[in-house]
Amino acid sequence: MRQTGFGLAAAILAGLALAACSSGVENKAGTPTTYQSPDTSGAVGGVGIESQDIVSMTDQMMRDMLQVPELTDGGKPPRVIVDSKHFNNQSSQRIDKDLIVNRLRVGLSQAANGRMVFVGRQYAEAVEQERELKRDGTVDSATSGLTRAPAGADYRLVGMIASLDARNTQTGTAERYNQITFEMLDLEYGTLIWSGIYEFKKAAQDDVIYR
Repeated sequence: MRQTGFGLAAAILAGLALAACSSGVENKAGTPTTYQSPDTSGAVGGVGIESQDIVSMTDQMMRDMLQVPELTDGGKPPRVIVDSKHFNNQSSQRIDKDLIVNRLRVGLSQAANGRMVFVGRQYAEAVEQERELKRDGTVDSATSGLTRAPAGADYRLVGMIASLDARNTQTGTAERYNQITFEMLDLEYGTLIWSGIYEFKKAAQDDVIYR
């Protein structure tokens, strides 16, 4: 009896499935996902800036900033910008700078407990759109009323990520000196009211790729 096209296709698929089952190939389950603490070294590590370094440096810089009289003991809380716009990466590593400054800003905001006011300059576009809606009558003036202009800032975080790399061509060992500089810039005078530095050096036989 002649098979139809559909029957022939079904027979071919069944044969392929049977062959795969009899080939002896065993599909093993992947490695289960494990949670790791961000303040400890993980299973994958290299010579660059990693999560434990970000946690350690932001905690240290936060503690240092809270000791600066201009930031916490001036009576009226100063307005501060902490974002990545002027936090430059000149190192050999690709890194999302916001991972550093966001953790620093959130930590400062929580620890300062109202002694500093943080200006969200990175959200300036959203602020401008809302101000336009209020002023053309599309929405009301909300509960705080209208201001002549958005909030200006007294100080701004600036800084730099830099590195010095070396590699032993015989052993393949990679070595990197990482230096992260944090400074608080007075936006009226242009003076630096505080500077902090975080540095460390790492070596590894096989470096990893950072993204």
